[in-house]
Amino acid sequence: MPKAASALPEPFAGWFRARGWAPRAHQLDLISAAESGHSVLLIAPTGAGKTLAGFLPTLIELSRPQKKVRKPAAPPVAEAGEAATGEAAVPFARWQAERPASPLHTLYISPLKALAVDIARNLEAPVEEMGLPIRVETRTGDTPASRRQRQRRDPPHILLTTPEQISLLLASKDAEHLFSGLKRVVLDELHALVTSKRGDLLSLALARLRAIAPGLQCVGLSATVAEPDDLRRYLVPQDEDAAEPALADLVIAAGGAAPDISMLESRARMPWASHTAQHAFAEIYELIGANKLSLVFVNTRWQAEFLFQELWRINDLNYPIALHHGSLAVEQRRRVEAAMAAGKLKAVVATSSLDLGIDWGDVDLVINVGAPKGASRLMQRIGRANHRLDEPSRAVLIPANRFEVLECRAALEAVKAGAQDTPPERQGAFDVLAQHILGMACAAPFSADALYGEVRSAAPYRTLSREDFDAALDFVATGGYALRAYERYAKIRRTKDGLWRVANPMIAQAYRLNVGTIVEASMLKVRLVSARGAAKTGVAGRVRFGGRLLGEVEEYFVETLVPGETFVFAGEILRYEVLVEDEVYVSRTTATEPKVPAYAGGKFPLSTFLAAGVRALLSAPERWAALPPQVRDWLELQKTKSRLPGRDDLLVETFERSGRYYLVTYPFEGRLAHQTLGMLLTRRLERARLKPLGFVANDYALAVYAAGDMGAAISDRRLSLDELFDQDMLGDDLEAWLAESALMKRTFRYCAVIAGLIERRFPGKEKTSRQVTVSTDLIYDVLRRHEPDHLLLRAARADAATGLLDVKRLGEMLARIRGHVVHQPLPRVSPLAVPVLLEIGRESVGGDANEALLAEAEEELVRAATE
Repeated sequence: MPKAASALPEPFAGWFRARGWAPRAHQLDLISAAESGHSVLLIAPTGAGKTLAGFLPTLIELSRPQKKVRKPAAPPVAEAGEAATGEAAVPFARWQAERPASPLHTLYISPLKALAVDIARNLEAPVEEMGLPIRVETRTGDTPASRRQRQRRDPPHILLTTPEQISLLLASKDAEHLFSGLKRVVLDELHALVTSKRGDLLSLALARLRAIAPGLQCVGLSATVAEPDDLRRYLVPQDEDAAEPALADLVIAAGGAAPDISMLESRARMPWASHTAQHAFAEIYELIGANKLSLVFVNTRWQAEFLFQELWRINDLNYPIALHHGSLAVEQRRRVEAAMAAGKLKAVVATSSLDLGIDWGDVDLVINVGAPKGASRLMQRIGRANHRLDEPSRAVLIPANRFEVLECRAALEAVKAGAQDTPPERQGAFDVLAQHILGMACAAPFSADALYGEVRSAAPYRTLSREDFDAALDFVATGGYALRAYERYAKIRRTKDGLWRVANPMIAQAYRLNVGTIVEASMLKVRLVSARGAAKTGVAGRVRFGGRLLGEVEEYFVETLVPGETFVFAGEILRYEVLVEDEVYVSRTTATEPKVPAYAGGKFPLSTFLAAGVRALLSAPERWAALPPQVRDWLELQKTKSRLPGRDDLLVETFERSGRYYLVTYPFEGRLAHQTLGMLLTRRLERARLKPLGFVANDYALAVYAAGDMGAAISDRRLSLDELFDQDMLGDDLEAWLAESALMKRTFRYCAVIAGLIERRFPGKEKTSRQVTVSTDLIYDVLRRHEPDHLLLRAARADAATGLLDVKRLGEMLARIRGHVVHQPLPRVSPLAVPVLLEIGRESVGGDANEALLAEAEEELVRAATE
């Protein structure tokens, strides 16, 4: 812990006094850490001023007299992939010799583009009011190319940006000059950055920045986390040969007022299965009306569109309600953000696009629609309300169905206990390493030995073996053994002096267009035109007509539409007119039953911590008094008709319904783990000649249905449940299934795109998701046959353990329930089984019609379960 500084220098002390503020202890501690040259992690609750704390050392240092520098001339050649500025070029050698040292002092790195923009706005206030000679700018994917080019020639003192932009800058030929004077990197919402491949890429970028600017200080800003040392290791260079890992200093801010969080006990009938919380929309509208500004969070973009549309349908008082999610056009997102800052809105319906750090306007209530999926994520969202340390943040949870009530109750208890469920520290991914190696070759020739040492100084890669590093290097250089005959996979070449350099400028250009680790489904632009304009476009074929850009929608959703069909997007009901190249032309309509785009991204898994909380709640009837009466009655009915899942056992119910035989079990391990379990169980049931027909899963339960009587087979010992759920299914059964799994191919596809084996974008064109799929599926089959230990196959298997297949979590569950599988044969469906059976045959596109069908099916199943 750094020693606290005694006082702020002027004019900072005066600026604090003018606002009636006093610097907090943790803000002074960060100044002291900076003066000592230490990196530091600050853990502080929302409203504690942690962002200002992160910037104070920089503002103080830059307020001191600085040596004036002359503005440099334009570089002689624009970087590949970037537009030239049109300024007069100068000879390269002269430009290199004459340009002054870069003034770039501090990088602020955020996981969200919107967060960087918001911080820039908040940082401008103290800079302007104290008259500090400091230039602050943002650089994100939304920043115009001309400004990004200018920022490399004439950088600001403080640059607010994202991990992807740092990787792009480090891959440029002037990266060493740009960052040579860098003093500090501020990493905001660090807990959210380090848990994904974006964090892996950023850790490698930090390692390169430290090599360019020795003595670089890193400041991590974070909400409360389960293991602070994981983040402390991330902030400083590591040495695998050291006896103990290196750690940054730790500063923990004093806690603020406890949050005021409750769960809505709806007046309406609580659905047994629903994903929209449609039963509570009127009550959500009442909550909006009772507060000045509410943030209404949902877990997916689909839910955001649907809820926003429904709120406007019942908006008799004409409240100003806006929509914000990542697929909307940047202009529309900025308008919403500006309106929030100006206090012009009553509510904003948002996804995770606003659940980190944003502080626009006076948000006095957070409404979380649907189960939170994690205690830490819930606390993050609650923190968007109030932003005053001495007053409680207010939030209301709106469960969408009866199982979600249990999850919400478990989350409330976790928040009250201050429990955290942030994921454990991750190992650096091989596909990210391959991307970084190529980026370093784009910047300048490198030594393999030097780069290996640099990579191992990054915390996620500190245990990386030389063998694995060389495999990644060979992959970038040749594509690997099975692909080395194809010239297009040779991205880097070794020079006579033993250094590695990029093979040709086109590869560097392609790298800059494809950098990053976020792999999304192919998106099509949605453009609003008149019906007549769209008709002309259809006749003209390739001719494009103007119209307002509303945002982007995933390609596979558009493939489900035919001209004339309607859907909801950007808060409007639109009629699909025609698709021309990568643009969807739409017109406004007054249709009453539109579809809603279903996005592949944005679905959160149920955290292990909350899953354990739900199991504990179910197995303790004495704790049910805190549950709504409808849910208590549901659980009591389950206890009467069947039995309740135990805390440490696995309940398996079997019954017959409509000529099919069902096996329903309740692992509470999340949809991903349940889907993998379902696939493996069906293979075993097939071998047992029970003729499985399919399975369906949600976050809480799994149902397998078959033509054979599974209950009878268990009762007469032809089928052993202990053997059916044995851990050995993760051996040969898993390998055999992975060999033919479409999900495994998708995992490989993501790794291939990140590693640069397949480019999504290339100068002048962009591949469709179908083209990428065909390419990667062919390569996947070749590698499985000829090089099963290929780097990317290993990367895909590692992702499967915790990602799309959640194999690691499934293995932990199978170990936990070994010897504790309980069979309950039933004459009919049980109350707890109703929600998962309602998943059978659900469409991926929702709306009023889909909810109505679900309600009809629910009524029939509930009747059967309660007879």
